[in-house]
Parts: sequence; C-alpha cells; structure tokens
Amino acid sequence: MSTADIKKTAEAKMARSLETFKAELQKIRTGRAHPGILDQVQIDYYGSMVPISQVANVTLLDARTINVQAWEKGMAPKIERAIRESDLGLNPSSQGDVLRVPMPALTEERRRDLTKVVRHAGEDAKVAVRNLRRDANDHAKKLTKDKLIGEDEERRSLDDMQKLTDRTIAEIDRLTAAKEAEIMAV
Repeated sequence: MSTADIKKTAEAKMARSLETFKAELQKIRTGRAHPGILDQVQIDYYGSMVPISQVANVTLLDARTINVQAWEKGMAPKIERAIRESDLGLNPSSQGDVLRVPMPALTEERRRDLTKVVRHAGEDAKVAVRNLRRDANDHAKKLTKDKLIGEDEERRSLDDMQKLTDRTIAEIDRLTAAKEAEIMAV
C-alpha cells in the first residue's frame, strides 16, 4: 500500500463521516417539520421492531405538519402510541387511518438544549475524523519503519493528512454553526 492509497482511503472514510454527521443534523428538529424526524421511532410490527417508514407513508402536509398514513388499517393506533412515547415531544392526532403530527414551536430553553446536542454531535464527528487521521498517520509511519517509503514521503503524507483533516473539520464547524443558527432563528 502506498501513501496515495492511504490518502485515498482516509479521504473516503472522512467523506463518509461527514455524510453521517449531515444525516445526524437532519434528525435534530428545528421548528419545521421534516419526515426524517420520525426515522428513529420504532414500531412493533408482528413481533419485530421496525421504523415507521416501513409500515406507513410519511409525508409533509405543510411546513409544520407531518402526515403519516399507515399501510394497514390496524397499525394507526400503534404508530400513534409509538410517536407519543418517543422522546421527540410530538403529539399526533388521529383522523381515521391518517395521523397528523404537528410540530410544536420550540421554547428558548429547548432551543439552547438543541444547540448543545448539535455541538456534541459536531465534536463526535471531529473525534471520528481525528481518529481516521491518526490511523492513516500510523500506517504511513509503519511503511517508513518497514523501509517501504522514505522519510520525506512520510512527512509529505503526514502533511497531506493534516490538510485533509483541517478541511474536513472546517466543514464540520461550518455545518454546526449553520444548524445552530437555524435552531436559534425564531
């Protein structure tokens, strides 16, 4: 394995970490409705726990309301109970086999709590990126130790990894700041 392979692998893994962080940010709710908010809610479907999206159609009715339509008639009460019991603080209303899930307005205290959650997720993403950098650097140092590459190539590899890490962490910081601004906007 060459230093180019190490860099390419680390770059791909850092991109995956960034995508995971973006997906995590989408789950954190602001005042607006987003169908992905309900992805983490699990429902007992004939003995197995499955996400809502596998037993119902989840769509947006308007900017503050999620519409959930169960595919089977008897599932609506189970879905309603699962949403109520989740830690999302949502209160669905049933209209036959269709559920309407209004997004309540966020209080100032809840907004501050959510910004802390966003910062924590950002720190976790940064730690993951730094761990990837450490692994790549260890790999380059091992190649030098085994005399497969020279010290100059090792130094270049370490510098490239640091630049890649800095770019990725700057992107994480940018996404974190944007999400915090979105949450704090009234």
